[in-house]
Amino acid sequence: MSYFSSYRAALLIMCLIILSCNTDQNRSSQTIEKEEISNPDFPFYDTSLSVDERVADLISRLSLEEKAAQMMNSTPAIERLNIPPYDYWNEALHGVGRASAATVFPQAIGIGATFDADLAYRISNAISDEARALYNATSEKGLYNRYNGLSFWTPNINIFRDPRWGRGQETYGEDPYLMSLIGVAFVKGLQGDDPDHLKTAACAKHFAVHSGPEQLRHEFNATASLKDIYETYLPAFEALVNENVEAVMCAYNSTNGEPCCTNKYLLDEVLRKNWNFDGHILSDCAALVDLYLAKGQGGHGTAPSKAGAAAMAVKSGVSLNCGDTYSALPEAVQQGLITEAEIDEQLALLLKTRFKLGLLDPRGSNKYDSLSLDVVNNDEHRALARESAQKSIVLLKNDGILPLKKDLPKYFLTGPNATSTEVLLGNYYGVNSNMVTILEGISAAISPTSQLQYRQGAMLNKDSRNPINYATGNAANSDVTLVVLGLSSTLQGEEGDSIDSDTAGDRLDYGLPPNQIQYLEDLRAMADRNPEDRKPLIAIVTGGSPVDLSKVQELADAVLYVWYPGEEGGTAIADVLFGDVSPSGRLPITFPKSLDQLPAYDDYSMEGRTYKYMNEEPMYPFGFGLSYTQFEYSDATLDKTELSAEESVSLEVTVKNNGKIKSDEVVQVYISDLEASVRVPNSQFINTRRVTLEPGASEKVTFEIKPESFQVVQEDGSKIIEPGKFRLYVGGSSPMKRSETLGASKMAEVEFAVN
Repeated sequence: MSYFSSYRAALLIMCLIILSCNTDQNRSSQTIEKEEISNPDFPFYDTSLSVDERVADLISRLSLEEKAAQMMNSTPAIERLNIPPYDYWNEALHGVGRASAATVFPQAIGIGATFDADLAYRISNAISDEARALYNATSEKGLYNRYNGLSFWTPNINIFRDPRWGRGQETYGEDPYLMSLIGVAFVKGLQGDDPDHLKTAACAKHFAVHSGPEQLRHEFNATASLKDIYETYLPAFEALVNENVEAVMCAYNSTNGEPCCTNKYLLDEVLRKNWNFDGHILSDCAALVDLYLAKGQGGHGTAPSKAGAAAMAVKSGVSLNCGDTYSALPEAVQQGLITEAEIDEQLALLLKTRFKLGLLDPRGSNKYDSLSLDVVNNDEHRALARESAQKSIVLLKNDGILPLKKDLPKYFLTGPNATSTEVLLGNYYGVNSNMVTILEGISAAISPTSQLQYRQGAMLNKDSRNPINYATGNAANSDVTLVVLGLSSTLQGEEGDSIDSDTAGDRLDYGLPPNQIQYLEDLRAMADRNPEDRKPLIAIVTGGSPVDLSKVQELADAVLYVWYPGEEGGTAIADVLFGDVSPSGRLPITFPKSLDQLPAYDDYSMEGRTYKYMNEEPMYPFGFGLSYTQFEYSDATLDKTELSAEESVSLEVTVKNNGKIKSDEVVQVYISDLEASVRVPNSQFINTRRVTLEPGASEKVTFEIKPESFQVVQEDGSKIIEPGKFRLYVGGSSPMKRSETLGASKMAEVEFAVN
């Protein structure tokens, strides 16, 4: 063999040796990785350890880059640790939203209109059952997309302080007590009753002092006094924290000069220190981008860069970034803006939620793992959606035409929303294959021998009207005309979602679209064409907010406000129209006569707002709603009329159904401080009870009035109980002007003194 041949042979042998070594190394690496993926023996998988111990072990195994990735809403898988991907972003405002088919309950404002905490609990319990069933099924298939998770960014408990706010429909109304009552019940139902596991994780949003304007929310500074903050804007948040809500979402806007997601006072002083909140805080989506966008360019301009914004947010206690700003956290560490230990602290709070949900436990470790798809939109949940819609419908006017007979010779149904699925949904909605429109509900309810004519007759929102409208003629020759007017989420809602809104979903004009009013006037004229045989006209109004109904009140013989009533909306509306159930919904927000009665939209002072501080006469007062019967309140008594600041007082009242129809009555209790040293509400809603009474029946209802109801909020935000006289009102509405003149029952009143 030549030297050259020997060299080539030696070189080939060396290459084979090197290749063999590399192959062994690769095989060894692959083997280790494979063993790690299938190895269940990492301590963070050990369910006998505490959640804190499991979280600490997991964090110890993550790189800085992995930690940052796990702090954004869409988290990637960590294959070497056998951790699947997870997206924290999910919605369940009034049903599992934006995901697989699910039950669609009435929009949140409609749930608020029920004044019924037990009903709210049953709704949210059904929602969380469906959520678990859907998660169980989709994760079994390896689907971890957005809206497949178990962390729900619900409920929205911002005060609906101004009817112009398009997202007010997501809330339970304008009152802190009602917001707390329904919100707490909703959190209980979502999170479940297992002491060791969350069924789903609820989130209180948007913290805090946030309710429009939508167009300015990324740069707006809401200025509010400490008195207003503690009297109005914070009570519901505190109530949900006391109920151990798992998460709190910080808002886009600034409050009193600091962006909410880096607001030291709100996040550190109030939420963490004063209320001892121990869950995780998350940003609204892209809210951290607002920190480094310059003022005048759509942001707050408080951070110098993306890395600076990420560091500021983590240091402020924000564990979860909806968005991608936290991808700059490794850069922020390199720049010395934040330490890895500070990141670990916030990541630990966030990971606790996943462990509490059981997402890293063996399947079958908690009772919720057994929920299956047969619970989704089943008969029981559909019945609950129907009940919820029934109880949310508010009867605003009735000249004796309602309830209707089911066997009239001819019905005429018309209006832009009569066949609309959109008005069943509101915003942040789910879907399914059986959405009952108002036309479908009414047509199913009436006698098969009755005629039902339908014509749309008018567009939802059209500047001009057709010169000839043949639809109105039906109002002259029908036994009754039912016209379905109002709004939809195309006109009001969140910035970007309301595609027919020129004002980012807000309602700055307050009235119904003019073409709808014109159509109503035309129908009235036709219905009155024969003075000797005047035909009744019933207005069914959809919407998620107060709206100017002065012309509707004037022209229609009966007015129903039905909100966005969910999948069984058409059935429930028919149930009320034809008297299968008596209407029992109550307004969770005051309807002013016009916007001239209110302060400027961007003024966050509560002076002149809501039933508590408004001195003007409203169109419809807070708490108002008529029935098909008449209730009488009598014999209101207290167990004592003088008490100390530490004592409770018991209020008893007799409620009687004086009519001929079985009905629910929503008994409401309000308090007024008659001798306060500071500005106090005109009256304040403090308790409620829904009672069902047969015709002629009566019931004694008892309420415990606790000392916190006597508190006044001082200018510095502190709360005290002052000696003085107090008046309690109990009845079927608030004691605002017009309650009785519109038909509400006369309220009973009693007084007591605190020494």
